[in-house]
Amino acid sequence: MTEQPPGVAGPIRVVLADDQPLVRTALRMVMAETTDIEVVGEAGTGDEAVRLTAELAPDVVVMDIRMPGLNGIEATERIAAGPVTAHVVVLTTFDDDDYVYGALRAGAAGFLVKDMALDDILAAVRVVAAGDALIAPGVTRRLIKEFAGRPASASPRRPLAAITDREREVLVLVGSGLSNTEIAERLVISVATAKTYLTRLLAKLGARDRVQLVILAYEAGLVSATR
Repeated sequence: MTEQPPGVAGPIRVVLADDQPLVRTALRMVMAETTDIEVVGEAGTGDEAVRLTAELAPDVVVMDIRMPGLNGIEATERIAAGPVTAHVVVLTTFDDDDYVYGALRAGAAGFLVKDMALDDILAAVRVVAAGDALIAPGVTRRLIKEFAGRPASASPRRPLAAITDREREVLVLVGSGLSNTEIAERLVISVATAKTYLTRLLAKLGARDRVQLVILAYEAGLVSATR
């Protein structure tokens, strides 16, 4: 049996939002074969996704970007601003960069490419449900490089003077795409301690989640695009 993410009691409750019924069916079928993920609702539009999230309070919303009515970015922004704490994972393609930049600002916790293996999508749902953030490995470096290179007015910088040297080390590793476990191994600390540093960074830098910390690390020049 798959281990439940910390803080999630029972199966991970998921809403699937995609205007293509075949995509929703494929995801629902593979999730139905797990013991720790349960699809509690399906939406074909952004408006439906926002409504179902408010009604069903899922742990994770798997959100397509291009949908009729509200698109995935607008729906993500409304969900992030709403009373329900649901983590949004955005489905994208390599041609959707501009949409993904918008989704970053809207509050998405993860980005998946539609041609990823289904097992990888399941793993991403579990990571996000545990309160972490994830960007598909194939797009991380290029995506963040392009985002960080945009005008500062599009994404205001936050001062780093308040963080300690150790917290700066952690921020560099977060920006390099390392998980909490990998950060703990690199710095020879416990995973719990790595999470504590991450929590402090989020609070001190006013960042919403790990994705924003990654962006901040690039904007601040702590991680180079060629690293």
